[in-house]
Amino acid sequence: MLKEFKAFIMRGNVVDLAVAVIIGAAFGAIVSSLVADVITPLLLKPVMESLGVDKLADVSWNGVLYGKFLASVINFIVVALCIFLMIKGLKSLEKKKEEAPAAPPAPTKDQILLEEIRDLLKK
Repeated sequence: MLKEFKAFIMRGNVVDLAVAVIIGAAFGAIVSSLVADVITPLLLKPVMESLGVDKLADVSWNGVLYGKFLASVINFIVVALCIFLMIKGLKSLEKKKEEAPAAPPAPTKDQILLEEIRDLLKK
């Protein structure tokens, strides 16, 4: 059973998934910081000042904390935009690889011999 577990863990898909989850968690922290520390103060500061709050998460109306919801929506939009741009960049790289003309194959030994014979016959 231990060998089966080890084989399962070492499969490529499981390792790739683990790496993706770890990177995704780190990326989520970066996006949350971007929204909380950059976007909110720069873009939403006038609105927040008029509402009399310091943090977007504190924005509420009749006890409904819609500020947290807005922060989550902004996080989602930033993550979706980043993923979209990454996928678009990868697709453009793939297109460039496909568009690059393939080098002609090297001549075979038979072709080389035939060319030598042709050149000798010309002389």
